[in-house]
Amino acid sequence: MPQCTHCSGHISQRFMTVFGDENSQVYACPNCSANAGIAEVARLRAGTKWQQ
Repeated sequence: MPQCTHCSGHISQRFMTVFGDENSQVYACPNCSANAGIAEVARLRAGTKWQQ
């Protein structure tokens, strides 16, 4: 069953086909993509770099 690599949530096969990379990996599903985008914008506005 396909899942989002960001939140491990279930995604449809069609969503994976459309939005997945060449390895069929989806990095942001509809449930977490807005949150991921908000965090990135907040970091950019604060002038901080992504920390892993």
